[in-house]
Amino acid sequence: MKIGVSAFAWTTQFGPSHLSIMPRLKEHGIDGFEIPMFDPAKLDATEIRQTAEANELECTVCAILPQNLNPISNERAVRRQAHEHLLRCIETTRDMGAHLLGGPLFAPIGFLPGRRRNPDEWNWVIEEFQSLSHVLETYQVTLSLEPVNRSETFFIRTAAEAKAFCEAVHHPRIGVTVDTFHANIEEKNTAEAIRSLGHLLKHVHLSENDRGLLGSGHIDFPAIISILQKTHYEGYLMIEGFGYSEDETNVLGRLWADRHVTPEDIAFCGLSFLRKLLE
Repeated sequence: MKIGVSAFAWTTQFGPSHLSIMPRLKEHGIDGFEIPMFDPAKLDATEIRQTAEANELECTVCAILPQNLNPISNERAVRRQAHEHLLRCIETTRDMGAHLLGGPLFAPIGFLPGRRRNPDEWNWVIEEFQSLSHVLETYQVTLSLEPVNRSETFFIRTAAEAKAFCEAVHHPRIGVTVDTFHANIEEKNTAEAIRSLGHLLKHVHLSENDRGLLGSGHIDFPAIISILQKTHYEGYLMIEGFGYSEDETNVLGRLWADRHVTPEDIAFCGLSFLRKLLE
């Protein structure tokens, strides 16, 4: 297993000023860096790739769909626009030298129509991700869908739902990301949910129940790491927490994170915590 950290600890809007984070990650022995993607056009993929390679870091991507780009919209034109956006996300992932694109890419965060999903929506998204399979193969990118909790989606909330979806799509480059923050809300047993995914588990976000320092809350990380070791998981343990910074206006932790927990604390204290568990 490799250890990485998400740039979400620092910012939601990754730009040139954040490239200076990478040398510090390398100095601490972190393997990977996850780049947030909202609008692919706003990311300088070439510069990110060159900086990552210079610091011997591997990049992964976590993409969030804009509200107006919805693969489960009733409007065919909106679904088509969402398709074009997903293609750009895959292409930009390739351009930055990354091989994994994750996130809740089945619907925009916060799209909550006040009902359960219907068969049309389910089939639209299956067809959408099947249509992406050729470009995923061409660019050697894995697409890893992330179930998120009920306050953020009505569509795919659990590992079981994500597994059923991936089995319906039936493509080796489409799998599942488990985020322990969301799983803490939606799963009866997070470690068992991870085990149930088998080969479909492509990526893991390790996040405390309050998105703070790993090990400071009530999520059972020892059990989670143990099951990952027993199932021979070889992907990333991606630390995803939100630190506090007075200087960064585009960091989620600015709203509610502990003022004494910096983005660097999220990354480097999390790294130390995981190394001890892995030992």
